[in-house]
Amino acid sequence: MSWLGKMIGGTIGFALGGPLGAVAGAAFGHTFVDKKEETYLKSIPGGQGYLSSNEEAQLIFFTAAFSMLAKICKADGQITEKEIQAVETFMARDLQLDPEGQETAKRIFRQAIDSPEGFEAFARQFYIVFRTQPNIIELMVDVLLRVSTADGHISLEEESMILAAIGIFNVSDTDYTRMKSKYVRVTNKYYAVLKCDESASNEEIKKQYRSLVTEYHPDKIEAKGLPEEFIKFANDKFREIQEAYEHIKTERGL
Repeated sequence: MSWLGKMIGGTIGFALGGPLGAVAGAAFGHTFVDKKEETYLKSIPGGQGYLSSNEEAQLIFFTAAFSMLAKICKADGQITEKEIQAVETFMARDLQLDPEGQETAKRIFRQAIDSPEGFEAFARQFYIVFRTQPNIIELMVDVLLRVSTADGHISLEEESMILAAIGIFNVSDTDYTRMKSKYVRVTNKYYAVLKCDESASNEEIKKQYRSLVTEYHPDKIEAKGLPEEFIKFANDKFREIQEAYEHIKTERGL
């Protein structure tokens, strides 16, 4: 993760900007430069410490994920031990972050807890960057749901924030219900993974499966500009799609 090394090494004076830039900058003690100065410094020797557009997208995804999780964990006024454990489990097991990456995520998380910027401000900045990539948006919603439901349910305060993100991300109520049902029983989770109703025909299911496999293929996801740890998470989703289809095939005798 090249942007991570640049941040930790202090070799960037980065101009990410916005509420996410404020969180990341404060977490790592970087000063901000305006876009005009950034452009100039990129054009001269020694200006290579600045983030490329791809690295900036990676930084936004990473910072948005842990900033939004911080706000959700604090939604009911306090952060519980279970919530901390859920975030740490997500870092270590789902993202397989190494110790350095986990410490980076924790620094962003701690900074975002008391940031004057709200959850929705983080969500909006994330959406501006990834608005044309619905699969990346779905991965973010999955991140929020996975941690929010770690204790077996989702509180009203937590879901209120997630619903605010759903509105900002232009995700339909139907799609949100399907995503949520992976973690909170609403509909059959295997159909939810394939974004299908249980009433869908065999051909509709096959068509949806082929579409999702193409959309979430590891090679295609890798080209989206995600941090490598989130690529692992996306690859898990690819396997999840395959497993869901195999389950439905067996269930229907296809």
